[in-house]
Amino acid sequence: MEKLVSAPFQNWYAGRRVLVTGHTGFKGAWLSLWLKELGATVFGAGLLPPTQPSLYELLAEEVFERDTLCDVRDAAAVRKVLDAVRPDAIFHLAAQPLVRRSYAEPLETFHVNALGTAHVLDAVRTLGLPSTVLVVTSDKCYENPGTGRAHTEGDPLGGHDVYSASKACTELVAQAWRRSFHQTDPRLGAVATARAGNVLGGGDYAADRIVPDLVRARIEGRPLQVRNPHAVRPWQHVLECCSGYLWLVSRLAQEGKDSELAGAFNFGPGESSRKTVGELVAAFLGHWPGESAAASDPHAPHEAQQLWLSTDKARRLLDWKPTWDFPESVARTAQWYRQRHESGHEAMLEFSTAQIAEHVLAARSAHAVWAG
Repeated sequence: MEKLVSAPFQNWYAGRRVLVTGHTGFKGAWLSLWLKELGATVFGAGLLPPTQPSLYELLAEEVFERDTLCDVRDAAAVRKVLDAVRPDAIFHLAAQPLVRRSYAEPLETFHVNALGTAHVLDAVRTLGLPSTVLVVTSDKCYENPGTGRAHTEGDPLGGHDVYSASKACTELVAQAWRRSFHQTDPRLGAVATARAGNVLGGGDYAADRIVPDLVRARIEGRPLQVRNPHAVRPWQHVLECCSGYLWLVSRLAQEGKDSELAGAFNFGPGESSRKTVGELVAAFLGHWPGESAAASDPHAPHEAQQLWLSTDKARRLLDWKPTWDFPESVARTAQWYRQRHESGHEAMLEFSTAQIAEHVLAARSAHAVWAG
């Protein structure tokens, strides 16, 4: 596969210093790998990998210039990292990312998601860094009445559960720092937020997520118990939202904080990728055959039955659109896990890099502007 240093994202990342918080997580690891392929000097700050196995363990030695153990709840530690790195761009992904865990650990969820974001942004402020900052939140940050209407960036923030509320607060923190400090201080760069969710892709091993649960069931040779098969979600491959993050930051860094891009963006799939959990399970098992069974729990925490994002703003201002549809996203995800756990593929870093290259080539064939 061709090296990705030349064309994508207007070659903005080549030679840039980029900090990824939450780099040991699923999405942060994919983003870090892509940044490395784009020629960036990548720094990571976060906790130890949240799962074993993980995607991070496959790329840690090759991707990061410096890898710092840092809890975003510790303001002094965050400031120390940013002062040492002095990044051109910051992708803030460090978070407590699980809805069901938020019921068990509500205070930790708010401390990490809302206060942790404030610590990152205030370190940028007090150090006077010109970094372009992207705060990654979630599609669950919206107040969701369950109508199935696609949420736009101007819709009310809220959420039924602690996790969703913490993500809404994260959005408000970013907005407050942007308006109070970044727009008025000439030393500081731009701040934007990105909302996406229900992400598929190899390397996710989190608890209480449908694809990792599927993978564990297949590895152990047992049927998967599907707790909410009729819930409808917009499924997208992890490289889809990462392409949006990378494109937004590269454009925002060049256009500046007075640009329309300094705000909130949804990054989601096309409408054909709006499927039930049951349909996702069936599609995945089509690539890695096994059994599943519905196992509804009347005492389970609340989960929205419908969730959908409008990406009109991203299409209008960034000319961004998804590349891989639902069947392709599921196929690529199942392929990754089978390579690692069934075929004994030894070069998973190279395999993952190849998937990035294939995604770029597909986007280029579809005339995606970011792909060059």
